[in-house]
Amino acid sequence: MKPLILTLVICLSTFGIANAQTSDYEAIAKTVNYYLEGGTNNDFETLKKAFHHDAKMKYIRGEDYTEVNAIEFFEKAIKPGPKQQRITKIEHINISGNAANARLRIDYPNFYFVDYMNLLKIDGEWKIVNKIFHRQSKK
Repeated sequence: MKPLILTLVICLSTFGIANAQTSDYEAIAKTVNYYLEGGTNNDFETLKKAFHHDAKMKYIRGEDYTEVNAIEFFEKAIKPGPKQQRITKIEHINISGNAANARLRIDYPNFYFVDYMNLLKIDGEWKIVNKIFHRQSKK
């Protein structure tokens, strides 16, 4: 009887952990999709939902390292207009407790971006706190 109870406890514990991971995975995907959908649809308000207010975006322009507040950057960059002609994909999500990262690919006709998003679960909600990216020509 004891082995049966022990097996049952282990199975239920494993299910609980797996279920929590699935729930976090879905919540992270939802957060990242705010970013992707907002960018595709030129909708700053949707995109802004993905980011913590202090989120940083870091990148290389030419030879120079640049660091900016992500929300302030996108507020200036995103203007209402027609839907962007691009294909977006969440390539990978990795979760460790209240920290996670996601690798995204955004394909345009002549180039693509690879975005690396770092997220934290803050007050029960996943938010992007850091973004780095690379732009690659398709030539």
